[in-house]
Amino acid sequence: MAKKIHLAFDISYTHLDGRWRMPGSWTGRTYPDIGIYEEIARVAERGCIDMLFFGDGTGIPDTWAGTRDEAVRWGIGWPRHDMSPVITCMSRVTQHVGFGLTYASTFMHPFYVARLFNSLDHVTGGRIAFNVIASSRNADAANYGFDELMEHGTRYDRMEEFIDVCRKLWDSVEPGAFIWDRESGVVAAPDKVRAINHAGRFFKVRGPLNCIPSPQRHPVLIQAGASPRGIKASAYIADHVFARWPSKEGKAAHRTTLDKALVAQGRDPEKVGVLWGVGLIVGETEAEAKARREQLLTMIPPEAVGPYLSHNAGYDFSNLPERFSPAELNAKIVAKNASPVGFVFKLANMVGEKGEISRREFFEFGLRTATNYDRTYAGTAAQLADMLEEEFEAGGSRGGFMIVHPQAVPRELLNVVDLLVPELQRRGRFRKAYEGKTLKENLLAS
Repeated sequence: MAKKIHLAFDISYTHLDGRWRMPGSWTGRTYPDIGIYEEIARVAERGCIDMLFFGDGTGIPDTWAGTRDEAVRWGIGWPRHDMSPVITCMSRVTQHVGFGLTYASTFMHPFYVARLFNSLDHVTGGRIAFNVIASSRNADAANYGFDELMEHGTRYDRMEEFIDVCRKLWDSVEPGAFIWDRESGVVAAPDKVRAINHAGRFFKVRGPLNCIPSPQRHPVLIQAGASPRGIKASAYIADHVFARWPSKEGKAAHRTTLDKALVAQGRDPEKVGVLWGVGLIVGETEAEAKARREQLLTMIPPEAVGPYLSHNAGYDFSNLPERFSPAELNAKIVAKNASPVGFVFKLANMVGEKGEISRREFFEFGLRTATNYDRTYAGTAAQLADMLEEEFEAGGSRGGFMIVHPQAVPRELLNVVDLLVPELQRRGRFRKAYEGKTLKENLLAS
């Protein structure tokens, strides 16, 4: 029997980077209208989607030329609210679809985050996931008192200890600790509530967590490291990995590297899925879908490309020379402790170690990255289902796909639910009903 494909929908960017004004987006309603998100949740649940995912950032991009003005002007990477209250609202109008929420271990404290996710798991009835990230964004770092980015490897060291503390806290109160005996007045058994007394390189936390254990005990943990150090962290942390969209060969290589790292951690690779990030535009005809894909290149003006790229790479591209080597540029990015596996790394691989490009070519390529054009596939439901099946097999047939950065919501979500999902169901590749009660159970179902 063919393994089922899992689908998540990344709705982090529905109002960012020009998507709010694209054909098929809501009109007359703007972020953060709670009604929009409640409707998204209802549609996703109708389509048996596994999870709605929220990435996050806490700074207004200001890496480009040392100013936030262009990002403010064009809505690049902002505004962003904390989505935990929004998830609460979405959970109240649904029963099955899960929710992924992002916080940066680079800046946050594990006690606060562990307590928050415990509460959200209760509120959602066991449907919450924690996407833990190592931030490479200068604007975020400045808001938490950092003068510069933490060194790349150190960010992952901190992340692993952060999750160690969270796990200890989630386990510090046993599931059977609470008695609630009306006659005696006893609330809980003291021998089932223990301090964790953690003292590490980054954190000192006594514990225990002052909460009732939640339905999943631990939320689903998601991590998206792509560098060698990031993949090692994924193997240590993640229940499911959120990955970029490499070639079929790249997917197989990523899966192989991850599996080896999981085995080294004493974990079963069969139980850790990869959600490959992909943009999808589903049309009733191929021509319609491809025409809508071309509209992606009109989402933001040329003036907004530099602020977008600089923010996400953690490096200021405003002073690039007229001609340069992407490989040399990526070396400078790494030296700044910024992201070593972003679009400049990809560009360096395309051009070659000694290849050169012009400043104009760099930003033309960057527009395709900033609008997600270069990893968005357009076609009919049958065409896209063919592609997803092939890519799923290439990536090890464990996990599925995160549909990222949709061009316009609700249109893209509706087309996935009403056109693509039925096609995958017809092929036996997607569920017709939710199998479990919790997000963890649904993501593990095959």
